[in-house]
Amino acid sequence: MLTRLVLGAAMTFAVIAPALAEDRMPEIPADRQTEAQKKASEDFLAARKVPVFGPFVPLLRSPELMTNASNMGLHLRYHSVLPLRLSEFIILLTAREWTQQLEWHIHQPIALKAGLDPAIVEAIREGRRPDAMGEEETLVYALSTELHRNKAVSDTTYTRVVETFGEQGAIEMAGINGYYTLLAMSMNMAQTALPPGTSPPLPPLIK
Repeated sequence: MLTRLVLGAAMTFAVIAPALAEDRMPEIPADRQTEAQKKASEDFLAARKVPVFGPFVPLLRSPELMTNASNMGLHLRYHSVLPLRLSEFIILLTAREWTQQLEWHIHQPIALKAGLDPAIVEAIREGRRPDAMGEEETLVYALSTELHRNKAVSDTTYTRVVETFGEQGAIEMAGINGYYTLLAMSMNMAQTALPPGTSPPLPPLIK
């Protein structure tokens, strides 16, 4: 019954991703940061206990946007009603949708550690619908893929998601998809680089 909620059997669509292109917005040296950028960097370090990294490097060009984005991310990652394995599943779906290599690189090990089935992770990496998912994973997949592909959610999927996760779970599910789309779009535009010596983990998706 639940499997009927899912649209299509595989993520097969054309993507052009500059995986090895030059980073357009690399880290800004501290001595070249504006006062606002320095303050945003200090606040980021205080909140996350790590320096500005990954998607927040290009976002630092707009310090207030970076700070607000970081705060939203902290809520969606650590204060959502969704269990971490499901929120990380959504992040991987979004990273695959946008072929965002760094987003996948960061979150794939977190998803596995949180308990997401490695077979599900590999299927998404390859652009396939996973062969076997539990009820919760099936609902997450359905809502996320419908949002990304159809720009809407069917009544059947919406009803099942609310029955299982409540209205807060449904809106946070949409929020995680949207937030990590923001980060993916920002990094794809900026051509944010992977760590040195790292190969792109996501293959291109071809229609």
